[in-house]
Amino acid sequence: MKKIVYAVLFSVALLLAGCGEYNKALKSTDSEFKYSYAKKYFNKKQFSKASTLLEEVVVAFKGTANAEESLYLLAQSYYGQKDYMTASQYFSTYYTTYPKGEYAELARYYSAYGLYLDSPDLRLDQKQTYKAIEELQLFIEYYPQSEYAQTAQDKMFELQEKLAQKELLSTRLYYNLGSYLGNNYLACIITAENALKNYPYSKWREEFIYLMLQSRYEMALVSVDAKLQGRYRDVVDEYYNYMNEFPEGKYVKQAKRMFEYASKRISDIY
Repeated sequence: MKKIVYAVLFSVALLLAGCGEYNKALKSTDSEFKYSYAKKYFNKKQFSKASTLLEEVVVAFKGTANAEESLYLLAQSYYGQKDYMTASQYFSTYYTTYPKGEYAELARYYSAYGLYLDSPDLRLDQKQTYKAIEELQLFIEYYPQSEYAQTAQDKMFELQEKLAQKELLSTRLYYNLGSYLGNNYLACIITAENALKNYPYSKWREEFIYLMLQSRYEMALVSVDAKLQGRYRDVVDEYYNYMNEFPEGKYVKQAKRMFEYASKRISDIY
């Protein structure tokens, strides 16, 4: 029991000593002294303490030999706290201020990668995802031979697939709404066409094209006589579009059924 008590007391003493050191550094007017403690806390991965101290010294160090390093460490301190938005802002400030600086490549990489990590849930607004893609693309353009270039490209493609999937959810929704409160089949087709234009190599490509075929088929079924022939021809055209790309696709059976019905109706019209 005594050993446990001593251990607890020793831990508390260390904690109080650490707090005392931090408060001393925080209150100090000596920027160099404060910076030395900031780096100490950074190396110990105590990023919150490090960033608080660095916020102050970065201002004081402007135009000095430590200005570049302190700004980069401040950005990394926020990155270490998983505050990727703030980190990205400081990384951006760094590589804008020091475009050929010692940490310029890393600053651009971590700025982009942090935004990738902070990309929001699929159901939310994807403004940050677009920003992450932009930053990753710029990193690849600036440092095509970087050891991080392949990772940056992989993450950029991953985010593009995420955006494509979000478009797929909208496409499915329009199809499922059908003729409810308007022609949602047309909205389905337009959304799918735009998605294929923006993300031509998406793994969801087959489903986009199939949803377009389904929508054209459903539109034809409820079409007025004046538009009947044209809409069934659209079904046939979309069928060939699908089969040319996916002759052994997972929707071939359903696609053939729609094609055969549309072809028969075209013949009946004549």
